[in-house]
Amino acid sequence: MKQIVVLFWALALSASPAVAGAYDERLEALEATVQRLVSELADKDRNIEKLQEKVGALPAETRGEEAVVSRQDVRQVVEEVALERAATSPWSKFSFGGYGEIHANFAEGDDADGDSNDQIDIHRFVTYIGYDFADWLKFTSEIEIEHAMVSSGDSGELEIEQAYLDFLLTDSANIRVGRTLVPVGYLNQHHEPTTFNGVERPNFYKYIVPTTWWADGAGLFGSLGDLSYQVSVLGGLDGSEISSSGIRDSRLKERPSLNDPAYALRLDYTPLASRDLELRLGTSLYYSGLNNGNKGDDPDLKGELTIYEADFSLNVEGFDFNGAVAWEEIDGVENLNAGVAEEIFGYYLEAGYHFFPASWRTGKLAKADAVFFARYDEYNTQDKMPTGIPGDPSKDRHDWTMGLSFYPVANVVVKADYQILKSEADTDPDNTINLGIGWQF
Repeated sequence: MKQIVVLFWALALSASPAVAGAYDERLEALEATVQRLVSELADKDRNIEKLQEKVGALPAETRGEEAVVSRQDVRQVVEEVALERAATSPWSKFSFGGYGEIHANFAEGDDADGDSNDQIDIHRFVTYIGYDFADWLKFTSEIEIEHAMVSSGDSGELEIEQAYLDFLLTDSANIRVGRTLVPVGYLNQHHEPTTFNGVERPNFYKYIVPTTWWADGAGLFGSLGDLSYQVSVLGGLDGSEISSSGIRDSRLKERPSLNDPAYALRLDYTPLASRDLELRLGTSLYYSGLNNGNKGDDPDLKGELTIYEADFSLNVEGFDFNGAVAWEEIDGVENLNAGVAEEIFGYYLEAGYHFFPASWRTGKLAKADAVFFARYDEYNTQDKMPTGIPGDPSKDRHDWTMGLSFYPVANVVVKADYQILKSEADTDPDNTINLGIGWQF
């Protein structure tokens, strides 16, 4: 109630008509009183109750004189007080966010059992929770539900994808400890639906660099001018789960063994950044031993995996270009499952054009955008097989994806695309039509 009285009185002052003799001694005294009030308020945490008390104590005969403090001045004082009060609230140390995406997939044809496999899927629902213990010590977490349902009889998942502490020491060197995203590939670390084109992520980031990919460990990160880096020591992969389809199933998600750890290095270089041109060049190096299992139950095998990866993005005058390439080398395949390759290789290239006319950006669509894109993925999870063992031609894939992304606002996207899926086998996978909607907040 006190705040309402203060605001009403301040607005009344600012709306009062001019009075003849505005520069007489009484008005000068009023001006000095109000200015002293604002100064005292700034020194005393701008407390609204003190503002009400002091304004109410002004001589009654001065009320109705021309206001020295404008309506905007009063509004600014009140907003600053509100911000400072919010900063002292326990909730001010928390941060909340999240993202999600819903997909509808339609295959052109039935599978071997005669099923269509057409579906609508709440593919991901993710929440972020963060907490600032101090301005240099911050906690970040990400909890995800996949496919809307989690039980022993379905394929849904409930998982902690991130839970780590950042010790922010300097711009050039900081420490991160906990469950983090493995720093291999740009999209693995920036995989929200508003950050990439297409309803589904590029197949490169499914079969070659398995996204989303996280691991437990510790590392350093920072920036040196235009160059940013990450160096990590992480839980390694389970070699017994590598298959002819690649390394995706070898990720350990629960309590990974530290018997044969992994080491990762990530570099991103942004030499050009302006309003009309932005270039980013990135590269990753990853090495892991393969004798790791869940809860320390190691598979007792010898093997090593090395990944060499590079990626880029270029934005220039309404055009977006991006892509990535990765080569994986596996040593000790004789100790692994049948069909595991000595080398895995893949890449993708994508071009997009922002075509939403500026004349349409009015009203509710003032911040809208639309992108037409085309993407080509080429990848082979059996690129080089051990001597004398033939590869499966169905693993040698060449996929085209073409579609639209419409952003009614920056953090919401509506997507549609068509995928032409090819392989070196006699029979190709079914082409698909995909529709989707995604959001991030």
